[in-house]
Amino acid sequence: MVKHNNEIPHQHFHKVCQQDHIRTWFNQPARKKRRRLLRQKKAAAMAPRPAAGLLRPVVHPSTIKCNYKLRQGRGFTFAELKEAGINRKEARSIGIAVDHRRRNRSTESLQMNTQRLKEFKAKLIVFPRKRGKPKTGDADAADLDKAEQLKGPLMPMPSLGSAAAEPMAITKEMKETNAFHTIRMARADYRLFGIRQKNRLAKEEKEK
Repeated sequence: MVKHNNEIPHQHFHKVCQQDHIRTWFNQPARKKRRRLLRQKKAAAMAPRPAAGLLRPVVHPSTIKCNYKLRQGRGFTFAELKEAGINRKEARSIGIAVDHRRRNRSTESLQMNTQRLKEFKAKLIVFPRKRGKPKTGDADAADLDKAEQLKGPLMPMPSLGSAAAEPMAITKEMKETNAFHTIRMARADYRLFGIRQKNRLAKEEKEK
């Protein structure tokens, strides 16, 4: 550090063209090929199971910024498995992810994920452990011959897109409506409901 009234040094030691500071990326094509081969190897090892992995539920993100969207969750709840008629211990063996910590806080999510499980179960082909000795719940021999590994996404995410509002003319009543005042009055009515009801009952008793 410079002391007193001396000149501040201006050495330029941040040259990016020096030998030790150049970072090349010549291995990009090789890494791309390696990732592709690893994906193929993993899919071959998983066959005939879907290459996308386990079936995941549809959940809403947690924050106010993102809770209107949908994303894949960690696993299905016990309530969703019970509604779909799937045993919780059997679910993991047929490619369904289970999360014992998540809870269903709305009927809509419970119904949506239950329907997702039912659709998956209808399309499911369960291979027997021994081809000549099928057990209850295993697929028929004809279905086994037609089975192919699914390479893309397991089940598409449902869309929340609502129908677009049709254009309409703005009337005089719409222009005169004060939305802010309406909302404030609704909040006040909700907040003061108990006090007003108490005062009304006290007034009725006094009049009697």
